[in-house]
Amino acid sequence: MMETKKNKVGRPPKFQTAEELQAAIDDYFENGVTVKEVIVDKKVVNVKVPTITGLALYIGFCDRHSFYAYEEIGEFSNTIKKARARIEQHYEELLQTGNTVGAIFALKNFGWRDKQEVEMNTNNNGLTVNFVNKSKDVK
Repeated sequence: MMETKKNKVGRPPKFQTAEELQAAIDDYFENGVTVKEVIVDKKVVNVKVPTITGLALYIGFCDRHSFYAYEEIGEFSNTIKKARARIEQHYEELLQTGNTVGAIFALKNFGWRDKQEVEMNTNNNGLTVNFVNKSKDVK
């Protein structure tokens, strides 16, 4: 009887530990983030522009989806979430500079919403309209 060899399916993990992944992420934020010139208060300033795709490519993934897949692996989940939060923080800070359109778009991709909900009630005296501000960054 011939013994068959089992083939491993897929590539081996890119990172063996969360610490190894964290070191690569830290290196991106220290050395790999693109710097762009932007105008703030009528002055040209250099601003670091971290992105999910930039991070994913810098640390060796082929796309952001592969990076996100690591979030589903228990050991790596918090490491990926923290990296995403660092980039999300950057976009929040951009809202303070007046260059908001791109930041708003990016934050919506992080799950932020900018909607208002209106509650309408009727009673014996007529129609009552209550504006309720429920716009939060709910995911």
